[in-house]
Amino acid sequence: MLKQIALVFFTIVGFTTASQAQFNLAHEIGVIFGPVTFQSDYGERNNFDNNIGNNGFGIGVVHFLNFSSNANRDYYFNEHFKLRSELSFNKVNLQHFGKWVEHDPEALDTQQLKAMNGKTTLLNIGTQVEFFPFIKIHDFENTIGSFNPYISVGIMASFYNTEVSSSIGQMGDPAITYPKYLPPSDGRQNGFSSESGVAVSGTLGAGVHYKLNEMNDLMFEVRYQGFASDWIDGLNPNKNLYKENKSNDSQVWFNFGYVYYLEF
Repeated sequence: MLKQIALVFFTIVGFTTASQAQFNLAHEIGVIFGPVTFQSDYGERNNFDNNIGNNGFGIGVVHFLNFSSNANRDYYFNEHFKLRSELSFNKVNLQHFGKWVEHDPEALDTQQLKAMNGKTTLLNIGTQVEFFPFIKIHDFENTIGSFNPYISVGIMASFYNTEVSSSIGQMGDPAITYPKYLPPSDGRQNGFSSESGVAVSGTLGAGVHYKLNEMNDLMFEVRYQGFASDWIDGLNPNKNLYKENKSNDSQVWFNFGYVYYLEF
């Protein structure tokens, strides 16, 4: 996994260096942090308690390539787009919520679901494009106290580690494990798995930068991240038997940030 992380990192660095050679660029660095909600095979999809309960926290470092230097002005791309590289870490605790853990407290299957829990950690490395449709980047930079909304799209390599357990015994035992997670699934012995791996993920976000002063911005962003895997949470019931679990895992990150301009 360390080799994979290094490969992705040096690919991003190489792209940044090549871009620097082609354009007169400015650089910005920052930190982001905030709560994460996870949508997965834990709990009932689209259930409010599930969306609120299966949550965690994220933190990351970001780097921006700013094309809007004095030498590159008056080109639409340079004045409305930034390229953002990111290294971030997320951790989420997971359990079941919804009607299936509430309908019959004395039933064995209800007790099995209530006893299940998991945790997932993610290391994300990737890049995003931020598009500022309303205000030119130069105009924003020269107006202290201004806001500049944006939308973003990107791609990540997500290195995950997930653990699945039960408070009443060993997962895999039919007396302990909810029947849905016992049949083999997607090359695993069961529909659950404590494992580490890597998955591609795509991001789609919306946010705003606030001009604090000449060299500093604040930012807020809401970002959806969808994974090309259904094992990020450690659960993936056999989709041929359980059609309701067709969606891959995803998360929504509400992050706040601070950005410092290395050059202006």
